[in-house]
Amino acid sequence: MPFKQNVYEKALYKEPAPIRDSEHPFQAMIDRFDIAAKILELDPGFYEYLVTPARVHITAIPVVMDDGRIKLFEGYRVIHNEILGPSKGGIRYAPDVNVNEVKALAAWMTWKCAIVNVPFGGAKGGVVCDPANMSPGELERLTRRYTANLLDVFGPDKDIPAPDMNTNAQIMAWIVDTYSMHTRNSSTAVVTGKPIILGGSLGRVEATGRGVMSVTLSAMEKIGMRPGQSTVAVQGFGNVGSIAAKLLAEKGCKIVAVSDVTGGYYNENGFDVEDLIRYSEANKRSLAGYPEAQEISNEELLTLDVDVLVPAAKEDQITSANAPDIKAKIIAEGANGPTTPAADRVLDENGVLVVPDILANAGGVTVSYFEWVQDRQGYFWTLERVNKRLDRMMKTAFDNVYNASEQYGVPLRAASYVLAVDKVASALKLRGIYA
Repeated sequence: MPFKQNVYEKALYKEPAPIRDSEHPFQAMIDRFDIAAKILELDPGFYEYLVTPARVHITAIPVVMDDGRIKLFEGYRVIHNEILGPSKGGIRYAPDVNVNEVKALAAWMTWKCAIVNVPFGGAKGGVVCDPANMSPGELERLTRRYTANLLDVFGPDKDIPAPDMNTNAQIMAWIVDTYSMHTRNSSTAVVTGKPIILGGSLGRVEATGRGVMSVTLSAMEKIGMRPGQSTVAVQGFGNVGSIAAKLLAEKGCKIVAVSDVTGGYYNENGFDVEDLIRYSEANKRSLAGYPEAQEISNEELLTLDVDVLVPAAKEDQITSANAPDIKAKIIAEGANGPTTPAADRVLDENGVLVVPDILANAGGVTVSYFEWVQDRQGYFWTLERVNKRLDRMMKTAFDNVYNASEQYGVPLRAASYVLAVDKVASALKLRGIYA
């Protein structure tokens, strides 16, 4: 059944209602923030403070390409909020990245950190480039110049980057080295997601997918669903989707559908996820031609008759157009912003339990926090300790959000925003406004 429509109805459905589909991600964030602000009766001044990025850095990055040409790239770093601590967030390299997208991702990082009780604010970075068509040397020169241009922004107590789309541990290593060379101080804590040998944390690569698994199991428990009797479809078979699928399968779930950029793949008897991963790695991260599967479209995957749907690909995959056809009882959002505000309303009315992105994929920033703590202490934890602490923090965060959803009579997404915004606003009130 959909959640009761009292405070939530007034916040969401009373005109003007935020029920958009086609919009840039920052507006989608504001739509969800508005619901929490109305429920909390947030002071207008606090509202403006909390939705507005603290700083937006745009930088030109000249790179000498392998053929001797000088090519100029545009880079961004958005610091959304630093009220709870130094800002934290990944850096993505993509040809279509833009400043509005980075602003939204930075804001979502603020709310993620607040929900899982990590003492960081939110930030995000991006560079407009196509890494698939760049050599390792070109990527290294791009990364080092981007780092040098933002030298006054980054810092272990200021702003801490991490990997994101098309960036990895090697790129984080180049940032560590460039930053350390300029500051004349070996500072491994300036980024997270580093190689283990340079101060990275065990469990970091699997952290986001593990967090998705953890909250999915918590949601299943709430509605009486047993893993051993449940089917799962995973959209997106990158780091997050593949690891979430693997871990859910280990808990007894039957993974009947997965997808990547080449399309969707279905097996009603369930996949051997380990075999899928091996096949993908051997075929340049592609599932094309996998023999034990029926080919379907990404669109078909979303509306399969499964118990759990994990959208772990891109933004705006679930819209008002396809939301009425979704049959899953639980949606666990591994990607950022996979569901539009208009689709939220449809899913709520149809009784779908949506575990929102700012909760479901917060495992990554949680273990990033663990890595930062380990770097600062110079003492590193076992994988068992990392996973145990991650599972505990994700379950606690889910329980807090679920309890808030019952308290306010709202879906989990609205409850997540209520908890996060209330925490950051309370911290802001205690700190005060410096003038």
